[in-house]
Amino acid sequence: MTKLRIATRSSPLALWQANHVAASLSEKIGIETELLHVSTLGDRDRVDPLASFGGMGVFTREVQRAVLDGRADIAVHSLKDLPTVPEPGLVLAAVPERASRYDALVLPSGVEVLTDVVIALAALPEQGRVGTGSPRRRSQLLRLRPDLRLEEVRGNVETRLRKLDEGSYDALVLAEAGLVRLGLGERITARLAPPVLFPSVGQGALGVECRSDDVTTSESLAALDHATTRAEVTAERAALAALRAGCHAPVGALATIAGDRLSIRVIVLSADGRERFQATADGPIATAAEIGRAAAMTLLDTGAARLLA
Repeated sequence: MTKLRIATRSSPLALWQANHVAASLSEKIGIETELLHVSTLGDRDRVDPLASFGGMGVFTREVQRAVLDGRADIAVHSLKDLPTVPEPGLVLAAVPERASRYDALVLPSGVEVLTDVVIALAALPEQGRVGTGSPRRRSQLLRLRPDLRLEEVRGNVETRLRKLDEGSYDALVLAEAGLVRLGLGERITARLAPPVLFPSVGQGALGVECRSDDVTTSESLAALDHATTRAEVTAERAALAALRAGCHAPVGALATIAGDRLSIRVIVLSADGRERFQATADGPIATAAEIGRAAAMTLLDTGAARLLA
């Protein structure tokens, strides 16, 4: 193998992710790479809410297609965007070490960093306009501040920050990992971590796919796999799959590992945040998928399914 072709979206964050994988492949196993830029439905339509697309593969389908039809050898995704139902002909060959999985509250430029997230949220004006299109974030924020006006915001991270600073919003909620990866960590006003906000399934992690019959590439990508991250996201994605919920459903999950055991906490909320179901499960790391499914089954048994209908 002389060179691997990497399919990626063209946004600055997606390109950072693809170049990160490329650098890791070069460093760990000395493989050269080249990038293939792919336009996805979510990139082409930056007006309609993501939920209107059905929430499945909005940012991944065309990238996967580039690998399946032979234009590229591997695809790099934000794992939180990758549907839990495997794409026939592809395998999730590597999950590199995860970055921060938490969300971040971002206020207009010049506002000081606040270590107390409760104070940061309280600082938002009455009926403040908060930019986020994520049902998961919306539900959890409304549970804390039902007066807030949660408004759709599209475009890349830099575009969203510009709109914030121009006064279109009083605050944004963005992924901490994305801001840090783009060198914009100084824009974070406060981290929104549990129990305030539970992150999305797979948030902060990358997923690297290749064709399932491409054994050579799959073996090469194994050098990038991070065992702890793989176990965590396996549990989280198993829970989401068992709930039969899409990437944009009002579901939050947090899997953690201590010693040889994995525990997971999963929440499901109503759109307005007034109702919330939660469940926990734990067990040996080797049973990560079963642990995730067990938490999901508890949620379904206690009535969470009607919030996902």
